[in-house]
Amino acid sequence: MERNKALQLVKPHLTEHRYTHTLGVVQAATELAERYGAPVKKAELAAIFHDYAKFRDRNEMRALVQTTLSCKDILDYGDELLHAPCGAYYVEHEIGILDEDVLRAICYHTTGRPNMSLLEKVVFLADYIEPGRHFKGVDEVREIAKNDLNEALIASLGNTIGFLSKRQQLIYPATLATYNQLIQEKKQKGGNE
Repeated sequence: MERNKALQLVKPHLTEHRYTHTLGVVQAATELAERYGAPVKKAELAAIFHDYAKFRDRNEMRALVQTTLSCKDILDYGDELLHAPCGAYYVEHEIGILDEDVLRAICYHTTGRPNMSLLEKVVFLADYIEPGRHFKGVDEVREIAKNDLNEALIASLGNTIGFLSKRQQLIYPATLATYNQLIQEKKQKGGNE
């Protein structure tokens, strides 16, 4: 799908602020894809649609998870996580994007998952470091992302886990498992302990 057509399709589903965020994610995703060798057009497409369901009715999304999707455990971890797997479903069934790589990148852009594909890593990290984001630790992750994708993922996940734990909020198990898997992989390659 051509970029402008995709943007026209997603814009009515987003607030102006979230559309600006989406444009930032597209920019970051294409830069990361070029830097690390991920398919640029797929990264662009997944970035455009990553928040397609962000403002969908929560009850509608909860019902979709309960009746159709396999990630039923996500219901126990807050409604904020619903838009990613539900978004992948809606993008497939409403927009007609059938590329499994793109759909998985949308599905896991919020929680991550162990053994993410390169494309999934790019979209996950792009959502975190896009130029419009301003919070403690994001500039450091942006710098790390210039040289090491996995290290940037470890840093972003560590920041997110720390943020949630300080607020005594639940942490989705796949997010912890993603962090652990990346740390284990780093240790196996002889990285810092």
